[in-house]
Amino acid sequence: MESMPANRPPSPLEAALDRVGDRWSLLLVEALLDGSRRFGELQTAVAGIAPNILTDRLRRLDREGIVHARPYQERPPRMEYALTADGRDLASALRLLADWGSRRADHAEPLRHSLCGTPLEARWFCPTCGLPVAESEAPKERVL
Repeated sequence: MESMPANRPPSPLEAALDRVGDRWSLLLVEALLDGSRRFGELQTAVAGIAPNILTDRLRRLDREGIVHARPYQERPPRMEYALTADGRDLASALRLLADWGSRRADHAEPLRHSLCGTPLEARWFCPTCGLPVAESEAPKERVL
């Protein structure tokens, strides 16, 4: 396998993972998809997360512009957290990842079409042409 030069720019996936590339960060984004929450609410929503990890991830997501922290009390300082537009943009990626996981787990249920009950599938779509794009029609290289 050929190694990449050390000074190459990060791939799009590497850039995304640098911003939200751990389990807790993604689970926090998911917990905030329905609206803003306070620290204790997030700790309840994301089972198993230690308070110090929750604090660290919220600060990191705030620095990365994924989450916005807004004070709701001054003494002692207390914050409410909400997704930014960048954070809400992650919803589609999280749905795809959750769907992939549901197809590989015995107990997870895939997203289903509400009218007929068929499991949904993700497809590439060209917003200019208004047509679905087959994988064979997409370039092998990434155009950025």
